[in-house]
Amino acid sequence: MCGWFFFLVYCLSFSVCRKMLSSGVCTSTVQLPGKVVVVTGANTGIGKETAKELAQRGARVYLACRDVEKGELVAKDIQTTTGNQQVLVRKLDLSDTKSIRAFAKGFLAEEKHLHILINNAGVMMCPYSKTADGFEMHIGVNHLGHFLLTHLLLEKLKESAPSRIVNVSSLAHHLGRIHFHNLQGEKFYNAGLAYCHSKLANILFTQELARRLKGSGVTTYSVHPGTVQSELVRHSSFMRWMWWLFSFFIKTPQQGAQTSLHCALTEGLEILSGNHFSDCHVTWVSAQARNETIARRLWDVSCDLLGLPMD
Repeated sequence: MCGWFFFLVYCLSFSVCRKMLSSGVCTSTVQLPGKVVVVTGANTGIGKETAKELAQRGARVYLACRDVEKGELVAKDIQTTTGNQQVLVRKLDLSDTKSIRAFAKGFLAEEKHLHILINNAGVMMCPYSKTADGFEMHIGVNHLGHFLLTHLLLEKLKESAPSRIVNVSSLAHHLGRIHFHNLQGEKFYNAGLAYCHSKLANILFTQELARRLKGSGVTTYSVHPGTVQSELVRHSSFMRWMWWLFSFFIKTPQQGAQTSLHCALTEGLEILSGNHFSDCHVTWVSAQARNETIARRLWDVSCDLLGLPMD
Protein backbone atom coordinates (compact mmCIF):
# COMPACT_ATOMS: atom_id res chain seq x y z
CA MET A 1 0.00 0.00 0.00
CA CYS A 2 2.85 2.37 0.85
CA GLY A 3 4.52 1.98 -2.55
CA TRP A 4 1.23 2.43 -4.34
CA PHE A 5 0.49 5.58 -2.30
CA PHE A 6 3.79 7.22 -3.25
CA PHE A 7 3.31 6.27 -6.88
CA LEU A 8 -0.16 7.82 -6.80
CA VAL A 9 1.29 11.04 -5.41
CA TYR A 10 3.89 10.94 -8.20
CA CYS A 11 1.17 10.47 -10.84
CA LEU A 12 -0.88 13.34 -9.46
CA SER A 13 2.18 15.60 -9.26
CA PHE A 14 3.13 14.64 -12.81
CA SER A 15 -0.41 15.43 -13.95
CA VAL A 16 -0.33 18.84 -12.26
CA CYS A 17 2.89 19.75 -14.07
CA ARG A 18 1.66 18.44 -17.41
CA LYS A 19 -1.61 20.30 -17.12
CA MET A 20 0.20 23.57 -16.41
CA LEU A 21 2.82 23.09 -19.14
CA SER A 22 0.94 21.33 -21.92
CA SER A 23 -2.46 21.65 -23.58
CA GLY A 24 -2.55 18.19 -25.16
CA VAL A 25 -5.33 18.98 -27.62
CA CYS A 26 -6.08 17.03 -30.79
CA THR A 27 -5.77 19.59 -33.59
CA SER A 28 -6.68 17.30 -36.49
CA THR A 29 -9.50 18.56 -38.72
CA VAL A 30 -10.04 15.16 -40.38
CA GLN A 31 -13.68 14.34 -41.07
CA LEU A 32 -15.01 10.78 -41.05
CA PRO A 33 -18.04 10.39 -43.34
CA GLY A 34 -18.36 6.76 -44.41
CA LYS A 35 -15.93 5.56 -41.73
CA VAL A 36 -16.85 2.95 -39.11
CA VAL A 37 -15.58 3.12 -35.54
CA VAL A 38 -15.83 0.88 -32.46
CA VAL A 39 -15.19 2.36 -29.01
CA THR A 40 -15.24 0.06 -25.99
CA GLY A 41 -16.49 1.43 -22.69
CA ALA A 42 -18.16 4.29 -24.54
CA ASN A 43 -21.07 4.79 -22.14
CA THR A 44 -19.06 6.95 -19.72
CA GLY A 45 -15.96 9.07 -19.22
CA ILE A 46 -13.20 9.16 -21.82
CA GLY A 47 -14.93 6.60 -24.02
CA LYS A 48 -18.10 8.66 -24.20
CA GLU A 49 -16.21 11.84 -25.10
CA THR A 50 -14.14 9.98 -27.70
CA ALA A 51 -17.26 8.52 -29.30
CA LYS A 52 -18.98 11.90 -29.28
CA GLU A 53 -16.13 13.61 -31.12
CA LEU A 54 -15.88 10.84 -33.72
CA ALA A 55 -19.64 11.03 -34.28
CA GLN A 56 -19.33 14.81 -34.61
CA ARG A 57 -16.93 14.19 -37.47
CA GLY A 58 -19.46 12.03 -39.29
CA ALA A 59 -18.38 8.48 -38.43
CA ARG A 60 -20.71 5.57 -37.86
CA VAL A 61 -19.89 4.85 -34.23
CA TYR A 62 -20.51 1.67 -32.25
CA LEU A 63 -20.67 2.08 -28.49
CA ALA A 64 -19.47 -1.30 -27.24
CA CYS A 65 -20.77 -1.40 -23.65
CA ARG A 66 -21.47 -3.84 -20.85
CA ASP A 67 -24.44 -1.73 -19.68
CA VAL A 68 -26.64 -1.49 -22.78
CA GLU A 69 -29.37 0.55 -21.07
CA LYS A 70 -26.88 3.22 -20.05
CA GLY A 71 -25.30 3.01 -23.48
CA GLU A 72 -28.63 3.75 -25.17
CA LEU A 73 -29.03 6.92 -23.09
CA VAL A 74 -25.53 8.03 -24.07
CA ALA A 75 -26.19 7.23 -27.74
CA LYS A 76 -29.32 9.39 -27.73
CA ASP A 77 -27.38 12.22 -26.09
CA ILE A 78 -24.63 11.98 -28.73
CA GLN A 79 -27.19 11.84 -31.53
CA THR A 80 -28.89 14.95 -30.20
CA THR A 81 -25.64 16.82 -29.62
CA THR A 82 -23.97 15.97 -32.95
CA GLY A 83 -26.97 15.50 -35.25
CA ASN A 84 -25.43 12.17 -36.28
CA GLN A 85 -27.98 9.36 -36.01
CA GLN A 86 -25.41 6.67 -36.81
CA VAL A 87 -24.53 6.04 -33.19
CA LEU A 88 -25.25 2.43 -32.28
CA VAL A 89 -25.07 0.47 -29.04
CA ARG A 90 -24.02 -3.16 -28.84
CA LYS A 91 -23.50 -5.42 -25.83
CA LEU A 92 -19.87 -6.14 -24.95
CA ASP A 93 -18.73 -7.57 -21.64
CA LEU A 94 -14.94 -7.79 -21.70
CA SER A 95 -14.96 -10.04 -18.64
CA ASP A 96 -16.65 -12.80 -20.65
CA THR A 97 -15.10 -14.24 -23.82
CA LYS A 98 -18.52 -15.50 -24.95
CA SER A 99 -19.79 -11.91 -24.93
CA ILE A 100 -16.69 -10.73 -26.82
CA ARG A 101 -17.13 -13.40 -29.48
CA ALA A 102 -20.85 -12.63 -29.75
CA PHE A 103 -20.14 -8.92 -30.22
CA ALA A 104 -17.53 -9.61 -32.90
CA LYS A 105 -19.79 -12.08 -34.72
CA GLY A 106 -22.66 -9.59 -34.75
CA PHE A 107 -20.48 -6.70 -35.84
CA LEU A 108 -18.84 -8.65 -38.67
CA ALA A 109 -22.27 -9.70 -39.94
CA GLU A 110 -23.51 -6.11 -39.77
CA GLU A 111 -20.58 -4.13 -41.16
CA LYS A 112 -18.40 -4.40 -44.25
CA HIS A 113 -15.69 -2.14 -42.85
CA LEU A 114 -13.93 -1.12 -39.65
CA HIS A 115 -11.58 1.85 -39.80
CA ILE A 116 -10.91 2.70 -36.15
CA LEU A 117 -10.93 0.45 -33.07
CA ILE A 118 -10.46 2.19 -29.73
CA ASN A 119 -9.84 -0.23 -26.87
CA ASN A 120 -10.82 2.18 -24.11
CA ALA A 121 -12.75 0.20 -21.48
CA GLY A 122 -11.07 -0.86 -18.27
CA VAL A 123 -11.28 -1.63 -14.58
CA MET A 124 -9.10 -0.29 -11.77
CA MET A 125 -8.25 -1.41 -8.23
CA CYS A 126 -10.90 -4.14 -8.05
CA PRO A 127 -10.95 -6.45 -5.03
CA TYR A 128 -9.59 -9.82 -6.10
CA SER A 129 -12.07 -11.45 -8.44
CA LYS A 130 -12.12 -13.46 -11.65
CA THR A 131 -13.75 -13.11 -15.03
CA ALA A 132 -16.27 -15.61 -16.38
CA ASP A 133 -13.31 -17.51 -17.86
CA GLY A 134 -11.27 -17.59 -14.65
CA PHE A 135 -8.84 -14.76 -15.42
CA GLU A 136 -7.87 -12.20 -12.76
CA MET A 137 -10.18 -9.24 -13.41
CA HIS A 138 -7.58 -6.59 -14.35
CA ILE A 139 -5.52 -8.72 -16.72
CA GLY A 140 -8.72 -10.37 -17.97
CA VAL A 141 -10.63 -7.19 -18.86
CA ASN A 142 -7.89 -4.65 -19.55
CA HIS A 143 -5.59 -6.93 -21.54
CA LEU A 144 -7.04 -10.32 -22.51
CA GLY A 145 -10.50 -8.99 -23.34
CA HIS A 146 -9.14 -6.38 -25.73
CA PHE A 147 -6.54 -8.84 -27.07
CA LEU A 148 -9.34 -11.22 -28.09
CA LEU A 149 -11.57 -8.45 -29.46
CA THR A 150 -8.73 -7.08 -31.59
CA HIS A 151 -7.88 -10.56 -32.87
CA LEU A 152 -11.48 -11.19 -33.91
CA LEU A 153 -11.77 -7.84 -35.74
CA LEU A 154 -8.28 -7.76 -37.24
CA GLU A 155 -9.12 -9.13 -40.69
CA LYS A 156 -11.86 -6.53 -41.04
CA LEU A 157 -9.40 -3.80 -40.07
CA LYS A 158 -6.94 -5.10 -42.68
CA GLU A 159 -9.65 -5.16 -45.34
CA SER A 160 -10.54 -1.57 -44.45
CA ALA A 161 -6.96 -0.23 -44.43
CA PRO A 162 -5.72 2.35 -43.79
CA SER A 163 -7.11 1.71 -40.33
CA ARG A 164 -6.03 2.26 -36.74
CA ILE A 165 -6.14 0.62 -33.31
CA VAL A 166 -5.78 2.75 -30.16
CA ASN A 167 -5.16 1.05 -26.81
CA VAL A 168 -5.73 3.14 -23.69
CA SER A 169 -2.97 2.43 -21.18
CA SER A 170 -1.65 4.56 -18.31
CA LEU A 171 1.39 6.19 -16.73
CA ALA A 172 0.84 3.54 -14.05
CA HIS A 173 2.51 1.01 -16.35
CA HIS A 174 5.84 2.20 -14.91
CA LEU A 175 5.01 0.29 -11.73
CA GLY A 176 3.86 -2.76 -13.67
CA ARG A 177 5.62 -6.08 -14.15
CA ILE A 178 4.58 -9.15 -16.09
CA HIS A 179 4.88 -12.04 -13.63
CA PHE A 180 4.23 -15.01 -15.87
CA HIS A 181 4.25 -17.35 -12.86
CA ASN A 182 1.50 -15.24 -11.23
CA LEU A 183 -0.39 -13.74 -14.14
CA GLN A 184 -3.75 -14.47 -12.49
CA GLY A 185 -2.72 -13.10 -9.08
CA GLU A 186 -3.30 -16.39 -7.28
CA LYS A 187 0.08 -16.45 -5.47
CA PHE A 188 0.05 -12.79 -4.41
CA TYR A 189 -2.28 -9.92 -5.19
CA ASN A 190 -2.43 -6.15 -4.80
CA ALA A 191 -5.32 -4.32 -6.44
CA GLY A 192 -3.28 -1.23 -7.32
CA LEU A 193 -0.37 -3.19 -8.75
CA ALA A 194 -2.71 -5.51 -10.66
CA TYR A 195 -3.97 -2.43 -12.51
CA CYS A 196 -0.37 -1.36 -13.24
CA HIS A 197 0.51 -4.82 -14.58
CA SER A 198 -2.49 -4.76 -16.94
CA LYS A 199 -1.56 -1.30 -18.24
CA LEU A 200 1.96 -2.52 -18.95
CA ALA A 201 0.39 -5.42 -20.86
CA ASN A 202 -1.52 -2.88 -23.00
CA ILE A 203 1.76 -1.27 -24.11
CA LEU A 204 3.51 -4.58 -24.76
CA PHE A 205 0.50 -5.75 -26.78
CA THR A 206 0.56 -2.54 -28.82
CA GLN A 207 4.25 -2.88 -29.64
CA GLU A 208 4.05 -6.54 -30.60
CA LEU A 209 0.90 -5.92 -32.63
CA ALA A 210 2.63 -3.08 -34.49
CA ARG A 211 5.54 -5.38 -35.36
CA ARG A 212 3.16 -8.04 -36.68
CA LEU A 213 1.11 -5.53 -38.70
CA LYS A 214 3.98 -3.89 -40.59
CA GLY A 215 2.99 -3.41 -44.21
CA SER A 216 -0.67 -4.28 -43.60
CA GLY A 217 -2.00 -0.72 -43.59
CA VAL A 218 -3.18 -1.15 -39.98
CA THR A 219 -1.33 0.91 -37.38
CA THR A 220 -1.63 0.87 -33.60
CA TYR A 221 -0.84 3.20 -30.71
CA SER A 222 -1.03 3.10 -26.91
CA VAL A 223 -1.98 6.22 -24.95
CA HIS A 224 -1.83 7.65 -21.45
CA PRO A 225 -4.95 9.85 -21.21
CA GLY A 226 -3.76 11.66 -18.10
CA THR A 227 -5.25 11.58 -14.62
CA VAL A 228 -8.94 11.92 -15.47
CA GLN A 229 -12.12 12.39 -13.48
CA SER A 230 -14.01 9.20 -14.33
CA GLU A 231 -15.80 6.18 -12.90
CA LEU A 232 -12.58 4.15 -13.11
CA VAL A 233 -11.82 4.80 -9.42
CA ARG A 234 -15.23 3.57 -8.24
CA HIS A 235 -13.75 0.52 -6.47
CA SER A 236 -11.52 2.57 -4.13
CA SER A 237 -12.82 5.08 -1.58
CA PHE A 238 -9.21 6.21 -1.05
CA MET A 239 -8.77 6.95 -4.76
CA ARG A 240 -12.10 8.77 -4.91
CA TRP A 241 -10.95 10.94 -1.98
CA MET A 242 -7.62 11.66 -3.67
CA TRP A 243 -9.36 12.54 -6.92
CA TRP A 244 -11.64 14.93 -5.02
CA LEU A 245 -8.68 16.47 -3.18
CA PHE A 246 -6.79 17.13 -6.42
CA SER A 247 -9.89 17.79 -8.54
CA PHE A 248 -8.66 21.18 -9.75
CA PHE A 249 -5.67 19.51 -11.42
CA ILE A 250 -7.41 16.43 -12.79
CA LYS A 251 -8.48 16.38 -16.41
CA THR A 252 -12.08 16.30 -17.51
CA PRO A 253 -13.14 13.30 -19.63
CA GLN A 254 -13.13 15.58 -22.69
CA GLN A 255 -9.52 16.56 -21.99
CA GLY A 256 -8.66 12.93 -21.30
CA ALA A 257 -10.02 11.88 -24.70
CA GLN A 258 -7.68 14.16 -26.66
CA THR A 259 -4.73 11.79 -27.00
CA SER A 260 -6.95 8.89 -28.11
CA LEU A 261 -8.45 11.22 -30.73
CA HIS A 262 -5.00 12.41 -31.79
CA CYS A 263 -3.86 8.84 -32.43
CA ALA A 264 -7.10 7.92 -34.19
CA LEU A 265 -7.23 10.96 -36.46
CA THR A 266 -3.92 12.73 -37.04
CA GLU A 267 -2.58 12.36 -40.55
CA GLY A 268 0.99 11.13 -41.05
CA LEU A 269 1.10 9.19 -37.80
CA GLU A 270 1.62 5.84 -39.52
CA ILE A 271 5.41 5.92 -39.14
CA LEU A 272 4.93 6.08 -35.36
CA SER A 273 2.94 2.85 -35.13
CA GLY A 274 3.67 1.00 -31.89
CA ASN A 275 4.59 4.14 -29.97
CA HIS A 276 3.14 5.36 -26.69
CA PHE A 277 1.52 8.81 -26.52
CA SER A 278 0.66 11.30 -23.79
CA ASP A 279 -0.76 14.82 -24.28
CA CYS A 280 -0.80 14.14 -28.03
CA HIS A 281 2.96 13.52 -28.21
CA VAL A 282 5.15 10.42 -28.19
CA THR A 283 6.32 9.81 -24.63
CA TRP A 284 8.73 7.53 -22.78
CA VAL A 285 7.86 4.12 -21.44
CA SER A 286 9.49 1.90 -18.82
CA ALA A 287 12.36 -0.46 -19.60
CA GLN A 288 10.02 -3.43 -19.18
CA ALA A 289 7.61 -1.87 -21.68
CA ARG A 290 10.43 -1.82 -24.25
CA ASN A 291 11.34 -5.48 -23.77
CA GLU A 292 10.56 -7.29 -27.03
CA THR A 293 11.16 -10.71 -25.49
CA ILE A 294 8.52 -10.11 -22.82
CA ALA A 295 6.15 -8.68 -25.45
CA ARG A 296 6.46 -11.79 -27.63
CA ARG A 297 6.08 -14.15 -24.69
CA LEU A 298 3.01 -12.25 -23.44
CA TRP A 299 1.51 -12.55 -26.92
CA ASP A 300 2.04 -16.31 -26.95
CA VAL A 301 0.73 -16.76 -23.40
CA SER A 302 -2.33 -14.64 -24.22
CA CYS A 303 -3.06 -16.75 -27.30
CA ASP A 304 -2.73 -19.91 -25.23
CA LEU A 305 -5.09 -18.63 -22.51
CA LEU A 306 -7.66 -17.58 -25.09
CA GLY A 307 -7.37 -20.65 -27.29
CA LEU A 308 -6.05 -18.69 -30.26
CA PRO A 309 -3.48 -19.92 -32.80
CA MET A 310 0.09 -18.73 -32.09
CA ASP A 311 1.12 -17.51 -35.53
